[in-house]
Amino acid sequence: MNKILVCDDDKEIVDAIEIYLMQEGYSVVKAYDGEEAIQRLKENADTALIIMDIMMPKMDGIHACMKIREYSSVPIVFLSAKSEDVDKILGLNIGADDYVTKPFNPLELVARVKSNIRRYTQLGNVVVEEDNIYRSGELVINDDNKEVTVEGELVKLTPIEYNILLLLVKNQGRVFSIDQIYENIWEEEAVGADNTVAVHIRHIREKIEINPKEPKYLKVVWGVGYKVEKL
Repeated sequence: MNKILVCDDDKEIVDAIEIYLMQEGYSVVKAYDGEEAIQRLKENADTALIIMDIMMPKMDGIHACMKIREYSSVPIVFLSAKSEDVDKILGLNIGADDYVTKPFNPLELVARVKSNIRRYTQLGNVVVEEDNIYRSGELVINDDNKEVTVEGELVKLTPIEYNILLLLVKNQGRVFSIDQIYENIWEEEAVGADNTVAVHIRHIREKIEINPKEPKYLKVVWGVGYKVEKL
């Protein structure tokens, strides 16, 4: 049974969504602010999707999504009374997968839930193959023996470089900010991490790219962060 985390500060909305989801065979975990949603997700690692309001007390949906995206790629569908395009774009840019505007048709919401779970299950954000092998075009990482090859040639990376590249390749197409990269790899708060991460990114590019100035794999998204392309 797929488990759905529903988070909204309006308990009546949460209860109403729960009814429709349970009719479709889903189980529901409830939360009423962003902080609680993060805690419930940690307690329910098998959560298949999150439905989350944007405007909430303690921690809003935007900040909760940013925190969740530091360690999880679970699909997130935002709910909001706001219909302006800027809110939709902001939500999608910081890691949401879909957006439903209040008041919403419950049947449409359920259809969005099914669609996002199906897409995540079939394609996902994490590209995993047999024996912990991850690929992006001719870039291949074998995480069992910690080897990286490009077009069949072995590439020697430092442990930090390897872990950064593995993080990005496992989450192809997703943009990681400098702070997210630092906190994932160094497992501590990012303070003045820009130069540290940038230096490692440059070294990785020099080793995996034929032309580091026109990278094929490791791309910068200006003003946002870095990603590895899906190839």
